[in-house]
Amino acid sequence: MSPEAVRKVNIIGHRNPDTDSICSAISYAYLKNQIDQSKTEYEPRRAGSVNRETAFVLKHFGFKEPRLITSVAPQIKDIEITRLRGIHRETSLLEAWDLMRDMNTGTLCITDQDGDLQGLISVRDIANANMDILDARALSDARTSYQNIVDTLKGTMIVGDPNGVLTKGDIHIGSSPDMMEGAIRPGDIVLVTDRYDTQHFAIDAGASCLIVCCGAQPLASVRNKAAGLGIAIITTNYTSFEAARLITMAVPVRAKMLNEDKIEMFSVNTSVDEAQKVMASTMHRFFPVLDEDGHYIGVVSSPNMLNVDKKHVILVDHAEVSQTVDGMDEAEIMEIIDHHRVGTVETPGPIYYRCEPVGCTCTIIYEMFQEYEIEVPPNIAGLMMSAILSDTLCFRSPTCTQADIHVGNELARICNEDPEAYSDAMFDAGADLVGRTAEEVFSSDFKAFSRGNVSFGVGQGTFMTAKSRKAAQELIAPYFETAAALNNLPLIFYMFTDIRSQTTEMFYYGPNAEGLIRRAFNVRPHNGKAILPGVVSRKKQVIPALMAAIQRYQDEMG
Repeated sequence: MSPEAVRKVNIIGHRNPDTDSICSAISYAYLKNQIDQSKTEYEPRRAGSVNRETAFVLKHFGFKEPRLITSVAPQIKDIEITRLRGIHRETSLLEAWDLMRDMNTGTLCITDQDGDLQGLISVRDIANANMDILDARALSDARTSYQNIVDTLKGTMIVGDPNGVLTKGDIHIGSSPDMMEGAIRPGDIVLVTDRYDTQHFAIDAGASCLIVCCGAQPLASVRNKAAGLGIAIITTNYTSFEAARLITMAVPVRAKMLNEDKIEMFSVNTSVDEAQKVMASTMHRFFPVLDEDGHYIGVVSSPNMLNVDKKHVILVDHAEVSQTVDGMDEAEIMEIIDHHRVGTVETPGPIYYRCEPVGCTCTIIYEMFQEYEIEVPPNIAGLMMSAILSDTLCFRSPTCTQADIHVGNELARICNEDPEAYSDAMFDAGADLVGRTAEEVFSSDFKAFSRGNVSFGVGQGTFMTAKSRKAAQELIAPYFETAAALNNLPLIFYMFTDIRSQTTEMFYYGPNAEGLIRRAFNVRPHNGKAILPGVVSRKKQVIPALMAAIQRYQDEMG
């Protein structure tokens, strides 16, 4: 990356993002872009599908979904791509050879006028064509243009159309009429010198093109005769020997190139690891690179892979490895802004880490707006207010602090919304099951955790009415077994939380899941669920209790 290049920093929430995860990423990206006036661009990203509650929030305040990101492992876009321009398919082999020498490369890519890749030609392909001295039909088989021949021989076309093409005939060197008798057939290309009898004989024999060598100029009678018969004449200063060696290099590269469908190529989004595996399995040295629209932009080779720019990342609303996108161990984490427990994300060096015991990440981000004296725009205020109302269940959750209440109401004032009325609409949108699959509903707010050698996942849905809660239970409870397999988690817990009564019905799946519920909450589950009055917070009331129960179980098992 050149010093003048813009550095991209991805701001990412956790997988299966909730409203806080998405709104924190957007709001913090806005703040960072206001603070940092260097050549750095902060972009919010999402690590999964946006749920209906969040979709309602984004639409209400006029935002589009952040772009999806599933991995921060280095990609081809993170290395130095060699910017070799593409060449036209009609470029001659000789011109391609000269370009390779001038550009110090052994490969050129062939592209069309739209920049789409059509093929690839290497120095080996040109060398093989040049060594095929017995291929007398090379020019006609390739439908070579007269202009290519003129350019290759540094000649002049004195009769004929340079835009015409050769469609038939072999290449011959015309010595004398006696030697040419029976050898020249209609359509052939004949190299001659200043012998006019030879020139006339070649025309009479039906040659389609005369190459007059050694700087000789044919007589007017020869030119007129050729013009009358539609025969092309090209003059060149090269000798017959030199012209004979060079002329097949007028063949267009399309005739010798490796076609696009047989080329190993990479997108700018291809991971470096995947590209290296492909490179190790082929004899090719250079590999075309396509941009995100599929257009050719350059090539890479193994040496390019030695200097990789790590992706720069800021994590919001999580600090658990199990909740991050793939490839985080290959990225450079610059900051973490969170309100959960100190998780399992590790960094090779010190970073800015801000974690506060509040109900929502956006509460912390609002504090940072105040510290930097940056004004909060109404639409950004709406996002942050939505995140606080979502995470604190409209200030009803035990995770809710006085800071959350103060910040939430202040943001509501800025965006001119009534928190109670707005949160009712937001939660109703999130509970709407019309057209939704079990997987979609289950994954809308699901997080994975681990304690010792035990991994488990906890999901949560929040509901304003018993009817919407029961409908969700009927839809996703049968999905738990599939979810456990897809997420490679032996234990699944799901909180169906009634906001108004502040009660959670805890469903569960997996070996000893019921025993852990008994230990964690001192209740008697029945028919695959446990009633947990007053339990509404996954972070504060459920995760710590499950962690402690798992730890006790592991201690007992020795």
